[in-house]
Amino acid sequence: MVRMEAITRHYRVGGQTIAALDGVGFEVPKGQFTAIVGPSGSGKSTLLNMLGCLDRPDSGRYLLDDVDVSTFDDERASDFRNRRIGFVFQSFHLLPRLSVLENVLLPRRFLRGDGNGLDERAHTLLERMGLGQRLEHRPGQLSGGQMQRVAIARALLMQPALLLADEPTGNLDSKSAADVLALIDEVHADGQTVVLVTHDADVAARAQRQITLRDGRIEHDSAE
Repeated sequence: MVRMEAITRHYRVGGQTIAALDGVGFEVPKGQFTAIVGPSGSGKSTLLNMLGCLDRPDSGRYLLDDVDVSTFDDERASDFRNRRIGFVFQSFHLLPRLSVLENVLLPRRFLRGDGNGLDERAHTLLERMGLGQRLEHRPGQLSGGQMQRVAIARALLMQPALLLADEPTGNLDSKSAADVLALIDEVHADGQTVVLVTHDADVAARAQRQITLRDGRIEHDSAE
């Protein structure tokens, strides 16, 4: 499913070379729920960008469903990302001028090829998220928890191979956070592969597996 092989990524900061990722390698089997944890500066964000095809490694390989995506150019990576990877972010990233339904259907705008069935799927997902009566609402008319549920529906629209969640409860109150995490648990129970990045130990504990990063390296992997 997900295989990272000796991934390295370096940045130049103030005349110094920083190893954001230093030989990181692991596999995530299909259907597993994995949490990536670690202190600030450990490499979590860089790893998430790599998993989401938003960045390329300096060396090493990243394979998703046996496709080596680490060599893709920007155009091919963008198309692959839209079709095969779903994102849920801490800050929702909803467009305020679009309705709930239009926000969920955003991936269709960047789709090359047939988008038949996506309208029906968007409606089905929003019903599942408890937002069937909010299709024409704007994000500003929703609570934080409702906005995150819209973001989850959008992330699942294309039936992605991989769902990435970056601190998905960071901007939510405890009740909304619990509801969102329950939805992620439900999606995972349906067979979705999930990789979640968090600093919250309680959130990470919900995952089947925890990978701890420190200084760009894997310090601990609960699967080993």
